[in-house]
Amino acid sequence: MSKRLTDKDGEVRELTDEDVKQMRSMSDVLPVDLQRTIRQRGQRGLQHAPTKVKITLRLSPDVVEHFKAQGPGWQRRIDQALREYIREHGQA
Repeated sequence: MSKRLTDKDGEVRELTDEDVKQMRSMSDVLPVDLQRTIRQRGQRGLQHAPTKVKITLRLSPDVVEHFKAQGPGWQRRIDQALREYIREHGQA
């Protein structure tokens, strides 16, 4: 019989080698439909919003430096700046 993983105060105790030996794999424990929803690191999930179009775009170095200097999300900020331009100047 396995020992409890918590003490009388409810604190989780340190796992022993015997505890680890008794563990089962995730595929033995989780239902198949839930296993399909678990992604690997770096794997994208379902997109809830319309996806963007992947393109290659050449920009001036100073433009790229300006947006990158503001930190992560620089590509999104370029997208926002272009959207603002369209709103101000109308669509073609």
